[in-house]
Amino acid sequence: MRGLRMAGRRRSLAGVLAAAAFMGAGLSSTAAYATEAAPRGVAPQLGIQFNADGDAGQCGGRTGEQWAASPDWTQAIRFDTDSRSGGCQLAFGVYDPDRALTGASISYSLRPSAGGDAGQCGSQQGNNAVPILPIPVFGQAVRVDTDGRPGWCDLTFTVTGNIVLDVQFFPDGDAGQCPDALPAGQHRSAFAGTPVTVKIDADNRSGGCQFLMRLRHF
Repeated sequence: MRGLRMAGRRRSLAGVLAAAAFMGAGLSSTAAYATEAAPRGVAPQLGIQFNADGDAGQCGGRTGEQWAASPDWTQAIRFDTDSRSGGCQLAFGVYDPDRALTGASISYSLRPSAGGDAGQCGSQQGNNAVPILPIPVFGQAVRVDTDGRPGWCDLTFTVTGNIVLDVQFFPDGDAGQCPDALPAGQHRSAFAGTPVTVKIDADNRSGGCQFLMRLRHF
C-alpha cells in the first residue's frame, strides 16, 4: 500500500511540474494542479477563452472560458468592438485526455487586412499554436479592437492531422462588420491544407459578429 501511495504522489508531482512548464511557455492553464489520467475513450474538448480588457459591452455572448466536447459546437461569442475603451482578448485550447489527437496541430493568427490599421489587431500577430494536451490549457491570447479605423482583422485557423475545425461566423446587425460571413447555421471547415479565415470589422454600426466552433476528429 505504501508503494501505491508513493506512486500516486509521483504522478501528482509530475502533473504539477508539467502544468508549470506549460505556464512558463506563455500558455494559460485552467488546472495548475495534477490531473489523474482520464478514462479511455473520453472525447477531446475544444476551448475558447474570451474576455474584455476595457468596456465589457464590446465582448458579448459566452465570455470567460468554455469547453465543448467533440463534435459539439461551442457557445457563441460576440464581437462588437467600437470606439469604446479596450478590446477583446481571445485564446484557444484543446483538452485531449485520451491523446486521440496525437500528431495533429491547430494554429491561429490575427493579422490586419491589406492596408488596414494594424492597431486594431493587437501585438500578437504571428502564428500561435493551440495547445493539444491532456490538461486544459489555452494558447497565447490575441486582441481584437476593431473600430472606425481603416480595414479589419483576419482571424485564420490552420490545422494538420486527423482533425477538422468547423467555424460559424455571422452578423446580427449590419453585415458589413463581418465581411464574407455566411448566414447563421452555415459554416466553413478548416482541415489539412485548407485554412479558414474570418474577417472581423466591428465598429459603431449596429449589431456585431457571432462566432462559434466545433472540433471533429477521425
